Amino acid sequence: MTNDILDLAARVGRALEAKGLLLATAESCTGGGVAQAITEIPGSTGWFERGFVTYSNASKSEMLDVPGALVAQVGSVSEEVAGAMAQGAVANSNADIAVSTTGIAGPTGAVPGKPVGTVCFGWSKGDTTHTERLVFQGDRQAVREQTVAHALAGLLKFIE
Repeated sequence: MTNDILDLAARVGRALEAKGLLLATAESCTGGGVAQAITEIPGSTGWFERGFVTYSNASKSEMLDVPGALVAQVGSVSEEVAGAMAQGAVANSNADIAVSTTGIAGPTGAVPGKPVGTVCFGWSKGDTTHTERLVFQGDRQAVREQTVAHALAGLLKFIE
């Protein structure tokens, strides 16, 4: 894990602590990488509630209440599903705020309109949910690392 990611995770922790918020993560393409970065930070038990690794579409529905019809309509790699994942993480935990990731880390999995490196993010708190879609370059590890960093940076902005 890079120092940049650990620095972001520490900054996220300080921001959550300052606002008295508990965090949950809902991850697909990162496989728990966001939660891993967060739990590298001493004291994270005070602001990290839980992480969901929902790699399959079924797990997104079962654990996060993402409607199967939504996945069928727009695909699991979509801003709509990322938003629903973040909302579901808050609803199915004791957390106040959540971040989600869903994407195509590669080297396979690309579909028309969604090349390898396509990642969708969700950040949710209360009645507010923000989503974003980016396309990262590089191999599987590079895409996943960039995704973790962007998820944390976006979370920091969302908290503040």
